[in-house]
Amino acid sequence: MNKTKSLIFESAIKTFSESGYRGATMDDIASNAGLAKGTLYYNFASKEEIFNFIVEEGLQILQNQVIEVQYMDMEPIQKLIKICRIQLTFLYGYTNFFKVVMSQLWGTENRQTELREKIRKYINEIEINIKAAMENGQIEKGDTELIAFQFFGSLCSSAIYESIHIEEISLENIIDSTIRFTLKGLGIHIEVAN
Repeated sequence: MNKTKSLIFESAIKTFSESGYRGATMDDIASNAGLAKGTLYYNFASKEEIFNFIVEEGLQILQNQVIEVQYMDMEPIQKLIKICRIQLTFLYGYTNFFKVVMSQLWGTENRQTELREKIRKYINEIEINIKAAMENGQIEKGDTELIAFQFFGSLCSSAIYESIHIEEISLENIIDSTIRFTLKGLGIHIEVAN
């Protein structure tokens, strides 16, 4: 991503998280990025195009890290633990991005439908490891797609906890606690180690 698009990416996330999709304007995004409005329109034709850009770029960062895990030589449960750690670290590192994504998950507009498809694509990566763990007998048989969505949801709920918590919290404690809780829901009782 070039410098201008990087500025737009950061500015759009900030603007959408503070003003919501409907309240955000191209003027606000350009101003927050320190760019002329013409520069913004040179790169993006509309607010929706910018929204789709930030979602695509943000989720690609997360998905690339998870895909790397798929190629690691380790048991499916260990991969799920790594995915937990990656997703939680990402959600805490990009809190405003998470707010933007969560605010647009529901609805029938194109950007919302496309966002759900992108989230589904990411969750499919989680499902791969759940299926493998079931095949290895490490997780009880069940609906792998539903379990993958539940797995994803339990991790997202920790990010919501962090976003409404006022005092300083330990990211490592939250990650370890969430991993234990999530794995326990899958019937797996293990000690979590970095």
